[in-house]
Amino acid sequence: MTATTTLKLPDELKARIAAVAQQCGKSAHAFMVEALQLQTELAERRSAFVADALLAREEVARYGLVVDADEVFDYLKARAEGRGARKPDPSAI
Repeated sequence: MTATTTLKLPDELKARIAAVAQQCGKSAHAFMVEALQLQTELAERRSAFVADALLAREEVARYGLVVDADEVFDYLKARAEGRGARKPDPSAI
């Protein structure tokens, strides 16, 4: 089931949306729905990213284990090049 929502948009923005939607071969409605879906997903992903970062910060504060960034970059580069590499070991701060 879909619900009807009314958006009051400035005339200039409505005209810009109509022009861009037409260029994309979409209706203004479809363009706006897609834009809202993308922005909602972006906000959800950003929120999850921040939550993960806060959890990681709590874990570092609790356990004091970190991995040197240069060692991580070297490991990732070696793996990307197909070379064997040993995972960096966490160390206490």
